[in-house]
Amino acid sequence: MTNQLRTAALLAALSGLLIAISHLVIRGTGGLIIGLILAAATNLFAWYQSDKVALAAYQAREVSSQAAPGLYRMVERLSQTANLPMPRVYIVPSQNANAFATGRNPEHAAVAVTEGILDILPEEELEGVIAHELTHIANRDTLTQAVAATIAGAIAYVGQMLSYSLWFGGASRNDDRGNPFGIIATVILAPLAATIIQLAISRTREFSADAGAARLTRNPRALAQALQRLESTAGQAPIRANPAFEPLLIINSLSGKFLGDLFSSHPATEQRVAALLKLEQQMLTTGY
Repeated sequence: MTNQLRTAALLAALSGLLIAISHLVIRGTGGLIIGLILAAATNLFAWYQSDKVALAAYQAREVSSQAAPGLYRMVERLSQTANLPMPRVYIVPSQNANAFATGRNPEHAAVAVTEGILDILPEEELEGVIAHELTHIANRDTLTQAVAATIAGAIAYVGQMLSYSLWFGGASRNDDRGNPFGIIATVILAPLAATIIQLAISRTREFSADAGAARLTRNPRALAQALQRLESTAGQAPIRANPAFEPLLIINSLSGKFLGDLFSSHPATEQRVAALLKLEQQMLTTGY
């Protein structure tokens, strides 16, 4: 299965989970209808507001060509090479070394980098990071991630409503809402499943963005070195924001190896580096 099909299947699973848990909260046809409306509303909200929410979550500030000339020119040059409209450029006031892109399409996109990443990466490695984020924009990954995060958040909210219903008498052992133990399991497992699906969507997109960046800069090793450098500094200055936006970042803002691959928003850095170095050899062999 290609990454695109896998991503579509995972998004469909998230929407289905939202509809199912809504049906459990409100029994019958009404629950299904409300679930469908909620799924549509969350997707519509993500389409129009995801960039604003993500940028606000990280307290990003927009910069001009005068305020950050080197960064701005780099984004402008790489955007022209990628045949993309010039995105808005933001800087996040954090010493955590990271970057992300957001926006519903290339015409409404933004690239944000932290102060920390500007401090530690040499120019060619920063180019690789910017090219990675521009590839996310070109692939429409920014919208995909926003939709996934919004639906996952809605599932968590509905699950919380269901738990309130259980604790405050909305579901008793004798009513028609079903087994309370099943409801408890749903309250716990539905948000967990939503998180796992959201993170799986994120992981499917990272290898494609890495490869796109390597071809855009024609320097896979620079991005590989940047990822290694970012990995080595992860956790030194945690970035403060809603964890739901973690998949947007180029690398985990905290070292989460103890959580395992299932709960990681990104593939292992070692795997990404290995794929980039393999691509470098292919490019040297074929001249492309």
